[in-house]
Amino acid sequence: MGTLLGCIADDFTGATDLAGLLARSGVKVSLRMGVPSEEPKDTAAFEVIALKCRTAPLDEALPEVRAAYDWLKRAGATHFFWKYCSTFDSTAEGNIGPIAEALMEEIGTDQTIYCPAFPENGRSIFMGNLFVGEQPIAESPMKDHPLTPMRDSNLMRLLQPQVTKPVGLANRLCVAKGPDAIKARLEELKKDGVAHVVVDAVANDDLYLIAEACQDMALLTGGSAIAMPLPNLYMKEGTLSKNAAGTEVPELAKTAIVLSGSCSAMTRAQVAAYSKTAPSYQLDAIDLAENGPGKALEWLAAQDLAKAPLIYATAEPDQVKIAQEKLGVMRAGEIVEEALAKLAVAARDQGAERFIVAGGETSGAVTKALDVTTLDVSAEIAPGVPWSFCKTGGKTVALTLKSGNFGAPGFFADALRKLEEIEKQ
Repeated sequence: MGTLLGCIADDFTGATDLAGLLARSGVKVSLRMGVPSEEPKDTAAFEVIALKCRTAPLDEALPEVRAAYDWLKRAGATHFFWKYCSTFDSTAEGNIGPIAEALMEEIGTDQTIYCPAFPENGRSIFMGNLFVGEQPIAESPMKDHPLTPMRDSNLMRLLQPQVTKPVGLANRLCVAKGPDAIKARLEELKKDGVAHVVVDAVANDDLYLIAEACQDMALLTGGSAIAMPLPNLYMKEGTLSKNAAGTEVPELAKTAIVLSGSCSAMTRAQVAAYSKTAPSYQLDAIDLAENGPGKALEWLAAQDLAKAPLIYATAEPDQVKIAQEKLGVMRAGEIVEEALAKLAVAARDQGAERFIVAGGETSGAVTKALDVTTLDVSAEIAPGVPWSFCKTGGKTVALTLKSGNFGAPGFFADALRKLEEIEKQ
């Protein structure tokens, strides 16, 4: 089967989030870390390419996105999806809008939609404004994000400075009327020259209405959730076989490592819960800068990986601030990522075959260190967080990459239990 939907994601955990939701259909989903160097061969119906372009300079991001699009087109993709975070992480300059316009130019289409809503994870859009739970995003903790502070909740105002053509809205009242009303609104806006349409969604039912209305568009953009209905819609219209194969589950040793670099509130709760029952080691960025990861590597070497030990740099905001003030914001993060990457390789060489990784930047560093280029996506542990299988160091391992705020407090233990359930099926 050739590729039907080609997806480009702006970071690694966001890519796994998207791949996990598409895999709910039971159809095989292939996730590739970076633009593949080889020509497309034996591709899945759904191909997802994970890039690291959320905050990259545009002169670096756009060529990489165009290269990803070109590979997906050669793979046979007939529909395309540009995936960004459900919190619409961006700046006044981009990168969400400029990348969307670049893809529109490549594809040759004059209109697309923007729908970062993910109701299962508390992200909704109402009258063009983005909410996290009951808070407008500009009143949520995202207002103080170190790289992309969200100081405005209105997606149209956020998007317009990033693009060259007009921005419009298909609001909740329109969406509630169903696919035909959404299509009519898009046509109305197109006649007025509106190329970029923000679409409201406050519940999963809205996502299905929007996807049904927009499934034939050459390019869709949004958070992962708006792509979730597409596989079943493609099956319904006959462009995707209902008998398409899913991902095979390999036999793995029950050896595991949990690596956490995220300092989000939810990951802090997850680390606190898991460290009560599993061997745990906390990294300190300042100590790593002065002494390297030697002590952590020695600690890991003494562990029984059947007990799934945890190594984490997750810390409270005041602790993070101290490290950032001493080392610099970027360097503090890089030091931690480099250490966790080395620990991942050491754990693999020590026999770990199950890897749980928390944090977007950490996930990128770990997958690069393990030389993981392709993942076959399996069942979800939590909304937007699936298990995947990949090759590293000449063997197959299970890997899950978790965005900082995703999952419940018991996520790490839940992940290990879920993998055992998958293996028994």
